[in-house]
Amino acid sequence: MRTCSIFKSITVAIIGFGVVSATHAEGTYPQNAIKFIVPSAAGGSPDVLSRVIANAMAKDLGQSIVVENKPGAAGNIGIMQIKNAPNDGYTVGYGNINTLSVNQALFKNLPYDVNNDLAPIGQMFSLYNVLIVPDQSPAQSIDDLVKSAQENPGKLSYGASGVGTTGHMGGELFKSLAKIDTLFVPYNSGPAALQDLIGGRLDYMFSNSSEAIPLIKSGKVRPLGVSSVKRLDLLPKTPTVSEAGITGYETVAWGGIVAPAGTPPEVINRLNKSLQAALNDEDVKKSLATFGADASYSTPTDFKALIDSEAKKWASIIEDAGIKKLD
Repeated sequence: MRTCSIFKSITVAIIGFGVVSATHAEGTYPQNAIKFIVPSAAGGSPDVLSRVIANAMAKDLGQSIVVENKPGAAGNIGIMQIKNAPNDGYTVGYGNINTLSVNQALFKNLPYDVNNDLAPIGQMFSLYNVLIVPDQSPAQSIDDLVKSAQENPGKLSYGASGVGTTGHMGGELFKSLAKIDTLFVPYNSGPAALQDLIGGRLDYMFSNSSEAIPLIKSGKVRPLGVSSVKRLDLLPKTPTVSEAGITGYETVAWGGIVAPAGTPPEVINRLNKSLQAALNDEDVKKSLATFGADASYSTPTDFKALIDSEAKKWASIIEDAGIKKLD
């Protein structure tokens, strides 16, 4: 009887140790460095803003976060890297309006399923576009630009850094609401499009605020409106596009963090809490603001709702504009 009792005690002790060890392991995540994949080139807004936030999260988590740039195929290459990574919480990455929402309707055969291959962690920031024209443009307002387009159907052109980007989608939304016919010219990068705009080879474009503001300050381009619902602090005299007469216009170049599907809920929650702490940091907010971005924390559930609502919105615009789907 005594032997049996001792055996039971040892068994209970072993089981108890296992439970304590498992709980301890969960509670101490992360124990190694975390890889953070950005599906675009180094130096762009997604890369710079992600690094600001990742550095703050690393301090909170007590482990380094290593950013790796995986550009190409409208962000699909980087998202595939996230999708195919082990779902242990040690590989996460950047997902935005393009890769998580627009691409769902833009590609014939998207190589990943946003709903089944990825787990949302939370939104990081909101970034806005600025409607700009060359400094030599006769358009002094959005009304001037719209009138010119109406008087010259099919002759005015605008550019953006690729099909499906917010510069492109925002331009199509603008055309739809303003009821104008203009030509879209896709470029391989934002700087290339901006150079043609400055040179007068494009009539206007919706440019990321972080790229547009330095050119505005130098006098090379003129801002006519911003894509947000309220004026930007960095451009207080520039009206919103909606305020300037294109009622209901809004384009937000949001970005957030996703993980491979199947990542444990406790890991998702830990990363989300770290994200919240980072976005509450005043230094982080100031850093984001220098690029015209707002800290925009959300829970995983709210981030998923944003992804779904934006996918529906842009799918409708792609269909209405007759944009050809990509292979």
